[in-house]
Amino acid sequence: MKKWLFVPAAAALALAGCATPETRLRNGLHNAGLSEAMSACMAERMVDRLSLLQLRRLSALGSLKDKRITDLSLDQFLHKVRALKDAEILAVSTSSAAICALR
Repeated sequence: MKKWLFVPAAAALALAGCATPETRLRNGLHNAGLSEAMSACMAERMVDRLSLLQLRRLSALGSLKDKRITDLSLDQFLHKVRALKDAEILAVSTSSAAICALR
């Protein structure tokens, strides 16, 4: 009977695990200074195009935010992405930024 209690918990954890990379990236982009709408748009596009390791590297950009900056420009964000020295991250970030900026 206790096994039946495990099934819903395992299903909930599996679903939460699916959303984690996009959520982490969205929060990392937002913490880095991008607007919430831009962060959500970019994370949605980027999560399908980058590996988990690349997504983790991008989500860590939030730790670089200068506390005095209220809104990071796309140019400043892409400068930080270039510093990661990963051509694929830069290409996906640049295309996502361009598409999301036009929405």
